[in-house]
Amino acid sequence: MAGIRRGVFILNGYDNMSLSSSLLRSTVMAATLSAALFSGSAHAFADDQARRAILDLREQLQTLVDQSRQIRVQQADQIDNLQQEIARLRGEVERLSYLAERNQQASAPASESSIQVADPAEQAAYDQAMQSFRAGQYPEATRALTQFIQTYPQSALVHEARFYRGSALYAIKDFKGSIAGLQAMISAAPNDPRAPDALLVMAASQVELNDLNGARASLQRIVKEYPDTHAAETAKNRLKLLQ
Repeated sequence: MAGIRRGVFILNGYDNMSLSSSLLRSTVMAATLSAALFSGSAHAFADDQARRAILDLREQLQTLVDQSRQIRVQQADQIDNLQQEIARLRGEVERLSYLAERNQQASAPASESSIQVADPAEQAAYDQAMQSFRAGQYPEATRALTQFIQTYPQSALVHEARFYRGSALYAIKDFKGSIAGLQAMISAAPNDPRAPDALLVMAASQVELNDLNGARASLQRIVKEYPDTHAAETAKNRLKLLQ
């Protein structure tokens, strides 16, 4: 009986050990599976966070790029506006300087004009127009000189009249009209002593119209075609300003 009890005890002990071992294995497997599942979920969660972070960074980068582009465009516009304002102010300085110089030259008495005509009416019409010009009455001078050119198109004074008419138009800021009139004068009399001065007035008008390439071309023409004139020295100085 004692042997039987020992056998039963051993068998029961063996069963208990087997059961405990099975329970332990099950527990370990469950823990391992749980850890694996948790690790997978955590890994997936980390990946999702990383993707969102990357998307956020991309959006921030694009925002910065857009802002930088906008700032560059605004700065370029500001630079263009400043350059235009500088050109306008330079043109205004040139215009006032020119008018002061031209008025000084035109202030000589009519009897000292380089050209005199035999017809008293013709001479009187020219002198009257020049009196308006000298007085700074540029609208009146423009009308009187235009009338003179139309009435005496073959006059020896017609080129002077065209020059001063173009100058008067410049003074009243009819820059396109000034350019057209002076171009006609230069085309008709390229060797006239006032031709280089006419090109100076044209260049000043072109600056006012923001035609800087045209202004440079007019000034360069003076330097090339009339190199020994006072206008050529003035043109060189103005070309430096337009660089």
